[in-house]
Amino acid sequence: MSRPKKDRTVHNPPLFKEFKPVGIVGKLLDQTLLSLDEYEAFRLADYCGLSHIEAAEEMDISRSTFTRLIEKARNKIADFIIQGKLLTIEGGNIHFRNNIIRCMNCGSMFNINIKTSFTECPECKSKNLLNLAGGFGHGKCCILNNNKRGGGNAGRRQNRT
Repeated sequence: MSRPKKDRTVHNPPLFKEFKPVGIVGKLLDQTLLSLDEYEAFRLADYCGLSHIEAAEEMDISRSTFTRLIEKARNKIADFIIQGKLLTIEGGNIHFRNNIIRCMNCGSMFNINIKTSFTECPECKSKNLLNLAGGFGHGKCCILNNNKRGGGNAGRRQNRT
């Protein structure tokens, strides 16, 4: 019996959940699923340029786990581009550290700590807000998890002298 997967920390929810080739209806395409932790590994390594050790610490996982995640993410993204598939970002054992709120009236977006919430847009005062972390089924669980920081190999490594 395998060990249960440890939750991984994702900095922010992705701005978009799906990507597809132009000119082809999505329902006609094969789908590639990229988990949220694979997305975060790709973002940290290839967009932010962090080393595997730095990225693993950001996600509260071991370096070897990070290496497996980034390899899976890169293979899936290559498959999506080369084969012309529909790429969908969803799932995975994650908790968000931060959130993004989008005002559906004026289009403003706000990066906030996952513990923070507001009910109206500071720009236009609209109450028509989209909670991007909530769109992935996260919210209160992430607040509770982020209060229990620690654990994982990355955390233990930092405490050594």
